[in-house]
Amino acid sequence: MASKAFTAGCLGHSLTADEAAFFRDEKPWGFILFLRNIDTPQQVRQLCAELRAAVGDPNAPILIDQEGGRVMRLKPPHWQKYPPAASLGRLYRQNKNQGLRATWLMSRLIAHDLLDLGITINCLPVLDVLARDAHDAIGDRAYGNSPQMVAELGRAACEGLLSGGVMPVVKHMPGQGRSSQDSHYDLPVVAATARELEENDFVPFKALADISMAMTAHIVYPAFDPDNPATTSSTIISRIIRDNIGFDGLLMSDDVSMNALSGDCGQRSKAVFDAGCDIVLHCNGNMEEMRLVAENSPELSGKSRQRATLAMARSGQTDKNDMTALRQEFSGLLATVASQNETRDPTLKNV
Repeated sequence: MASKAFTAGCLGHSLTADEAAFFRDEKPWGFILFLRNIDTPQQVRQLCAELRAAVGDPNAPILIDQEGGRVMRLKPPHWQKYPPAASLGRLYRQNKNQGLRATWLMSRLIAHDLLDLGITINCLPVLDVLARDAHDAIGDRAYGNSPQMVAELGRAACEGLLSGGVMPVVKHMPGQGRSSQDSHYDLPVVAATARELEENDFVPFKALADISMAMTAHIVYPAFDPDNPATTSSTIISRIIRDNIGFDGLLMSDDVSMNALSGDCGQRSKAVFDAGCDIVLHCNGNMEEMRLVAENSPELSGKSRQRATLAMARSGQTDKNDMTALRQEFSGLLATVASQNETRDPTLKNV
C-alpha cells in the first residue's frame, strides 16, 4: 500500500499498540514531533525508529518545529538553546553579513541536532513579514518587517538546513504577518489590499519559491477569497500560491486540528485536498481525529507524489563541517554583537 497524503502525530514518548496498528494500516506519508514526544536523545531516536517501522518505510519523513526562541521542541539540557528569528533580524540590521552568517550557522547547527535523532524535516523558516499591530502568535518568530530582509534571512536559514541534510518548510504561505488573531483559536481575517499583499507579504515567498516544501496559513484574505482561509481556498492556492508566487513544490496545510478551520477533521481534510494542497498536517495525536483525517486522505500519487519525492531528494545528505568550530563561531558572533548592543537587545545575551 502506498502512503496516504497526511502527516500525523502521536501522544507520548513511544507508540502505543493502537497507534502502531493505526499507522501500519493507514500508512501516513510522514510524522511530526512535539514537546510531548521529547525526553532524551536516545528516546527520540527510538521513537523515530518506531514510527518508521510502523509504516514499513525506513525513510519516512519526520517533521518538527525547531525554530529557536519560544518555538523549540528540543530544549536544554540535552539540546542547545537558540535565539528567536527576531534576534537574527536585529543582527542583520546591525551588520548584514553577520546576520546572514549567524542565520546560516544556526540552521546548520539545528540540522545537525535533528539529523542525529532521525528527524529529516524542519518547519522553518517563518517568512511572515511582521506588521506593527499583529497578534503575538507570530511576533518574534518573524525576522522583522522588511520583506527583503525576511527573504534574505529565510534563504540563509534554508541553505543552513539543506547543508545539514534536513529539508526546510517555508511558512505560512502566502503570509501571516498581518494577522490580528491566533489561528490556533480563531479564524483571522487580513483585510489588506491585493497591492499591499503583493508588494509586502508575498515578496519573501516569491524569493524562495524554489524551496521544495511550504505550509499554508489558516488566514482569510478577502482581497482574493472572502469566504475561505488560504488552506481551503482553491482560488488562493491556484491563483496566488501556484501562479502569482510561483511555488510548485509540496504544499502542506497548517495543522487541521487548529480551531481556525470549520467542521470536523475529516471535513477539514477534504476541504484541504479539494482546494489543492498536497498533504494534510494533523498534529495533536488524537486518535479519533486521525481516523477522520485518514478516511478523507487520498493515496499520495501523481503530481503530489512527484513533489514529495523531489522534496526529500537531499534528505540526509550533509556537507562536511566541523560542528564544534561552527558552534564556537555562532556563540562568538552572537556574543560580540550582543556586547555592542546589550542595552537595547537583551535577547542576545546568554544564547
